[in-house]
Amino acid sequence: MYEKFEKLLTERGVTPYRVHKETGISTATLSDWKNGKSQPKQDKIEKICEYFNVSPSYFYGAGDESQLSKKDERDIAKDMENIVRKLRSNEDGPASFEGEPIPEEDIDLLAGQIELMLRRLKPINKEKYNPNKNKK
Repeated sequence: MYEKFEKLLTERGVTPYRVHKETGISTATLSDWKNGKSQPKQDKIEKICEYFNVSPSYFYGAGDESQLSKKDERDIAKDMENIVRKLRSNEDGPASFEGEPIPEEDIDLLAGQIELMLRRLKPINKEKYNPNKNKK
C-alpha cells in the first residue's frame, strides 16, 4: 500500500508532512505504514483518496489489478453497469433501508464498494474455481 502512496507523492510533488497537515492523518501513522508496522484503515484510505482525487481501487486493487485480463475488466464493467442500473431504478426489488430509498450519493458509495470487492475477488475466484488448475 505504501508504495502506491509514495508514487502519488512523487507524481503530485507532495510531501507526507503536507498530506498530514491537509488530511489530519498523523505523521506517525504514515511512518508506521512506511515501516510496515501497521496497515491503513479504511477511513484513512478514504481521506487519502479524497486528497489525491483517486478511486479506492487504486489502493485496494494492489497486486490484483495486474492479474485482471481485459476480459475480466469487461466483465466487471458489465456487472457494475447492471448493478448500478438496478440500484437506480429499484429493479428487482427496492434498494432501501427501513422503507426509505437509498440516497443517490449512497448508491455511488455502495457501487464503489461493490466494484472494489469484484476486483479483489476476481483473481481469487479464478484461482479457486479454475477447473484446469491442477492439470499440467
